[in-house]
Amino acid sequence: MSAEQLKDTVAMPVIGKPPAAVQVTWAGDHLFDGARLSGGPSIRLDSSGKQGPSPVDALLCALASCTGVDVVDILAKRRTPLSAFSVDVVGERSPGTPGRLTKIHLAYRMIGADVERVHAERAIELAVTKYCSVRDSLDPNMPVTWALELNGSRE
Repeated sequence: MSAEQLKDTVAMPVIGKPPAAVQVTWAGDHLFDGARLSGGPSIRLDSSGKQGPSPVDALLCALASCTGVDVVDILAKRRTPLSAFSVDVVGERSPGTPGRLTKIHLAYRMIGADVERVHAERAIELAVTKYCSVRDSLDPNMPVTWALELNGSRE
């Protein structure tokens, strides 16, 4: 792309969200520190898993937190806020190289006095299938399943 074409591209108005822009800096061994180009907090990634999550673990954390934000927001809009929330994530991996993710399971745990199961399930379904940009950035053919434990009950 020529400089003129790039200039025209940059000058175009942004529709939707601006691009995500991060920088990852090698910190020795298998360590990398990532942060937004515009500044702010950083995250340590460690392929050895000693000083931070591995890159694949970070991807699973990103998926859980992306869907989690949507679930929390959807339930808050229903005026049924949560008092506790967590997501356990298991990503099955291919035995070959690279060990890509082949299936992901999210186990949501919620506590909220006024949260009804049908609404919690709907919030999860919307988060996983419609609103989460991390999920939509993954292979659309990769199965992503989920389960819900609400107020200590799985049913």
